[in-house]
Amino acid sequence: MQIKKLEDTLGVSLFRRDARSVTLTHHGEVLLSYAKRMIALNNEAVSRFIMPEMNGIVRLGAPDDVGELMLPGILKHLSECWPQLAIDVTIDSSANLHKAVEDGRLDLTLYNLLNAVRADPAEKVMTEKLVWVGKKHGQAHLKSPLPISVWDAGCSWRSKALEELAKSHIDFRIAYFCGSHMGQAAAIRADIAIAPLARFLVHDDMVVLGERDGLPDLGTYDVGLAVREGAPQPVQAVADYVRTALADYSLQQPTAVAA
Repeated sequence: MQIKKLEDTLGVSLFRRDARSVTLTHHGEVLLSYAKRMIALNNEAVSRFIMPEMNGIVRLGAPDDVGELMLPGILKHLSECWPQLAIDVTIDSSANLHKAVEDGRLDLTLYNLLNAVRADPAEKVMTEKLVWVGKKHGQAHLKSPLPISVWDAGCSWRSKALEELAKSHIDFRIAYFCGSHMGQAAAIRADIAIAPLARFLVHDDMVVLGERDGLPDLGTYDVGLAVREGAPQPVQAVADYVRTALADYSLQQPTAVAA
């Protein structure tokens, strides 16, 4: 009855129902993103007042792509809110970061979900578009076999890219091998390869390549937030702010959807 009343108020359907399952509609996903954002913001606001002198060390992890996008703003906010709280940042692959949280070596981490990490849907905080990227006015995407820049087998973007190339029967070769997106950008700018990257990493001197260029669509990938079991309140407060920050970013992007 409460869901029906909410749907009537909003004038949209929030759930898609059939004989065997109930799933969220697009409107339901959007409303859920606002709900999670409101809860996280509420928790952060409460913690700001009941723990004004938080101190100690919070060990935070992030893959380098998400780190470049989100960490400067996150760290600035945390230093202003809780100046006595030290943040120890680790940049690594998503698989290594997730395992570090499970082992208790990190308190929390952002990580990319695709196939590299066993995903817990409750941890999803953002969905982003994965795209093929080449140099603007470049020629690399016209070559055969297709030269691509990727990282090792633990990289979720690599897994998706190679899977889609195989499905499309496109011959390719790995022309550049680098775990940093800055290295991938160097290969793109040198026009020696194209690479699968998050949409937010595309710069003005780059171009998004797609089906019109003979390349398969790569779809989207999720960004998750894992928090170690039994984490103390300062860690939970940081986690709440990270959720809010990614939700704020996602809601401003036409190609990203907050979880």
